[in-house]
Amino acid sequence: MTTPTDPAPATHTSAGSAPAPPSLAYLPVALFTTVMGVAGLALAWAKASALAGAPALPALCLRGVATALYVVLFVLYALKALRYPAQVAAERAHPVQVNFFPAISTGMVLLSIAWLPTLPGVAHGLWSVGAAAHLVLTLHAVGSWIFHPHYSIQHASPAWFIPAVGNVLMPIVGMQWAPPDISWFFFSIGVVFWLVLMTIVLYRLFFHEPLPPPMRPTLAILLAPPSAGCVAYLALTGQVDGFARVLYSMALFVFLLLASHVRQFARLPFSTAAWGYSFPLAAFTMASFEMAHRSAYAWYAVLAWAGLALLTVVVTWLAWRTLRAALHGQFSRPQ
Repeated sequence: MTTPTDPAPATHTSAGSAPAPPSLAYLPVALFTTVMGVAGLALAWAKASALAGAPALPALCLRGVATALYVVLFVLYALKALRYPAQVAAERAHPVQVNFFPAISTGMVLLSIAWLPTLPGVAHGLWSVGAAAHLVLTLHAVGSWIFHPHYSIQHASPAWFIPAVGNVLMPIVGMQWAPPDISWFFFSIGVVFWLVLMTIVLYRLFFHEPLPPPMRPTLAILLAPPSAGCVAYLALTGQVDGFARVLYSMALFVFLLLASHVRQFARLPFSTAAWGYSFPLAAFTMASFEMAHRSAYAWYAVLAWAGLALLTVVVTWLAWRTLRAALHGQFSRPQ
């Protein structure tokens, strides 16, 4: 429902008039997961280049694409916030969509990791702003879970992991500038909330109705916390110890579980939630390259290269489907 001070542009016109421009009112905040996916692909290629001799050009090109995509989405969503504050407030109050707001700060942190090798000053600024923003958004998300008037168990979904994943990522570059305790602070938040949310989400999946088809791709997000946690833990400690192996082994189990149901995922209709396949797979690929580099077992390298190939195909397919959806006006109407 619109108000005189917050009019939504018309999406149709009378005969003979020029078509109206797409409306920003319904631009979903979940689109920031596209930045996470493209940036994750860039980081996976960068990891393959640094640790396994892959060419550097794909990582450099993808880094530029991810940066441009973030800037465009940030400007568009800022315009939406200025022009249609009621729609933004509705997303912030929504029990599922509220969890996609931390994707904004997570995308910034991922870009800081991507730019660290060539522009450390820019990377430092991106990480500092992204870390502060992510803490605020995490507090808001967790506060909405605790002090809520409307949540039920049916609202629990893997999308709730997004705030946790962003915290886990902080040590990857945070150890470069901030005191170690800062990185451990964020890492601890991410790991503990991952365990808590895993319990809640699995209870919902085991004992209540399945996720609706448009949201089922978010099941892939279950792969992100242990995978990103493994990469971050190695950045914190510099060694493969028992806990690193626990994190990677859990990630491998979730990857195998998801792969065993790939036919069910392939039959799902496309939605923005399908980008949930991208970053978790990127994090698992990066963790595999790290484990291959730090251990003598060749099967880590097999998993790493297979993951990179699959990730490249998946992100290419998602980009094509998203562009097609945008051209058909899918993001200028209610989701």
